[in-house]
Amino acid sequence: MKLWVLRHGEAEPYGSRPDSERALTLHGREEVLRSAAELIGQTITAIYASPYLRAQETAQLVREALGFEPEIRTVEWLTPDTDPDKVAEQLVSVSDVLLVSHNPLVGHLLSYLQHGAGHPPEKVSTAGLAELKGDELRIGSMKLKSIKHP
Repeated sequence: MKLWVLRHGEAEPYGSRPDSERALTLHGREEVLRSAAELIGQTITAIYASPYLRAQETAQLVREALGFEPEIRTVEWLTPDTDPDKVAEQLVSVSDVLLVSHNPLVGHLLSYLQHGAGHPPEKVSTAGLAELKGDELRIGSMKLKSIKHP
């Protein structure tokens, strides 16, 4: 099985709007499109995304770039401060999916799936795309095939 984890593209700076309503910048959109190009030809069965605006915009850009027909699955368990074990619980019966989320969750999730609890998070830039592989999704059993930064 494969799992791709994509951090949203560069977002507007913090300001008067809540964090969940920060949109992608033009640079962030360009970053996302470069990362989406890495997914062309991959077999993706679903795209799951955080409900935050910048993650939704990121997922939609990827969906359009890939010509992916199914709707984006918006889930609360991909918000920035979710525990990685809660995400892993949701992924038990899925395969070949793309997750679109935020740091610190992205870095912690990648580390957790490779090593288990207690390891430092992976460093992932905006629109960074990680690919994990494994026979099954078990904590500490996935192998990080690559992290690509646009």
